[in-house]
Amino acid sequence: MRQMEGLLIGLVAVALLALVVCALIYNGFVSRRNAVRNAFAFIDVQLKKRWDLIPNLVETVKAYASHEKETFDRVIKARQRVESSPVGTRVRFESEQDLGAGVSRLLMLAEAYPELKAGNQFLNLQRNLTEIESQLAASRRAYNAAVTDWNEGVEMFPGSVFAKVFGFGTADWFETPSDQRKAHDVRF
Repeated sequence: MRQMEGLLIGLVAVALLALVVCALIYNGFVSRRNAVRNAFAFIDVQLKKRWDLIPNLVETVKAYASHEKETFDRVIKARQRVESSPVGTRVRFESEQDLGAGVSRLLMLAEAYPELKAGNQFLNLQRNLTEIESQLAASRRAYNAAVTDWNEGVEMFPGSVFAKVFGFGTADWFETPSDQRKAHDVRF
């Protein structure tokens, strides 16, 4: 009888320990998932700032370089693709990268117009954009670090077992699309 009680107490202790381990692992996943969401929210804030600044930048440059319609159209279309892309998806990430590349081309275009480059409005817009892009780069690094932590939890044992049980999958990094990794020719 005593042996039976000891065995029962041992089984209950093992079951409680297993339950505690499961809870700790699950809570770790929730914490990491929230870190990824939080990091993306920081990116989203910077993207919104850039998003709001772009129409002013386009209009300012357009006043000096009205014949550069293709560049303006490219930036506007990229902005529209961002707006129609679901938040937090690879499509959205790629659309944001296209928009950033378009803005860079717009700034390079401005180099051909000394009176534009010297204008206070353009200089202020350029300064704001540079600051936003710097903050965006830092936010992307933080996001990718959170995604790395999340993916390690999902892919490494014993987390991989629990990830399958709870339906947790890997997340995408914020990467530069391959077509934007090469240098672009800028012609005036």
